[in-house]
Amino acid sequence: MNNSDQNYVKWFRNAAPYINAHRGKTVVLMFGGEAVLHPNFANIIHDISLLRSLGVKLVVVHGARPQIEERMAQRNIERIMENNIRVTDADTLSAVKDATGSLRLHIEALLTTGLANSPMHGSQIRVSTGNFVIAKPMGVRDGVDYKYTGSVRRIDSDGINMQLDYGSIVLLSPIGYSPTGEVFNLALEDVAAQTAINLNADKLITLTEDEGLLDEFGILIKSCSVRRVKTLLDDKDCHVRQLLLRAIIQSGENGVERCHCVSYQSDTALLQELFTRDGAGTLIAKDHKEELSTATIDDVAGILDLLAPLEAEGVLVKRSRELLEVEINQFIVLKKEDMIIACAALYPYPDAKMGEVACVAIHPDYRKGNRGGRLITALEEEAKQQELSSIFVLTTVSGHWFQEQGFIEQPMDKLPEGKQKLYNFQRKSKVFIKEI
Repeated sequence: MNNSDQNYVKWFRNAAPYINAHRGKTVVLMFGGEAVLHPNFANIIHDISLLRSLGVKLVVVHGARPQIEERMAQRNIERIMENNIRVTDADTLSAVKDATGSLRLHIEALLTTGLANSPMHGSQIRVSTGNFVIAKPMGVRDGVDYKYTGSVRRIDSDGINMQLDYGSIVLLSPIGYSPTGEVFNLALEDVAAQTAINLNADKLITLTEDEGLLDEFGILIKSCSVRRVKTLLDDKDCHVRQLLLRAIIQSGENGVERCHCVSYQSDTALLQELFTRDGAGTLIAKDHKEELSTATIDDVAGILDLLAPLEAEGVLVKRSRELLEVEINQFIVLKKEDMIIACAALYPYPDAKMGEVACVAIHPDYRKGNRGGRLITALEEEAKQQELSSIFVLTTVSGHWFQEQGFIEQPMDKLPEGKQKLYNFQRKSKVFIKEI
């Protein structure tokens, strides 16, 4: 086997945990009409097919803004915008129906492709479309009648889930239907966000022109909270970016655990984001009521109370208040209403590019809800900031839990030299290491 084949096998093995984690999950994938026009769209279609083949329940929501503009230009229909919202009169609605209908058929045809020697060979993808989006008119606002421009009134989540359970990809267009038999022009972002919320989706994925969400200096934000996304809202930004950010915020504030923002211009970004450790775009996590932060001197008493029972049991090595005060900057704490309910520490060994995870403790009343996983993830991010390549832990009783977090048991000689000299042979702690 040559090196290329070996690297492929290693990558495939490393991707396996992510594949298992996404199987059976409900994902809403959103992209605008600009993505459909891009030369890379064929690769996106292949990736959508692959995701479905891996057991992901997919709802695809497409936009059609450039296609609508093209139809309107061809028919000499005047473009009327009020407050950055399209006023959809009867002529405009005709162009909307034409553009979205043609685009939907185009996407359906691409998803049906199964030619030999193509990435979708043998996929047999079923695509389901229908009147899953119930709409209402925006009405008259500030004296402006928006006519056939509407907003989402309700999502037929039961109907969508039925199709997902059948193994179909559900394809939604930016139009909705009213109980009175009218058709309304909707914003792509409104449809995607409301669909993700009503389905209680595990993820909302947005495909954009940029590689992800960019900060005020144009630098990619690799991961952030919904709270951070709110700080990116700027009235000076284009309306489409504002709609995107608001869709992410609305989804995160209404139960969607994860949102991802990746580029439709990259032929690897979507799969890289979902199936590799470092991703390719921006991961936005739902805000938690419990706040994770770096510990301060005021937190010493709370940390000592948390550690005391574990020290009494011999699970953790006892630390004095004086030592903890000196090392307090190494700790992170998870607080709920100012009460410390969990903590952990990271001690770096820069010469070995390793960091020691220590003092992982969670209050007995809060040991469900993956709080330990949140602590480890936060320490990993800190270790990366310090340019460390791995983290390790010594434990006598929690080895299985650390293995579940991706740590692998290793011999003592894999520890940094400085830590080996301090190893307590009486405790006989096992060594677990995780590459980051």
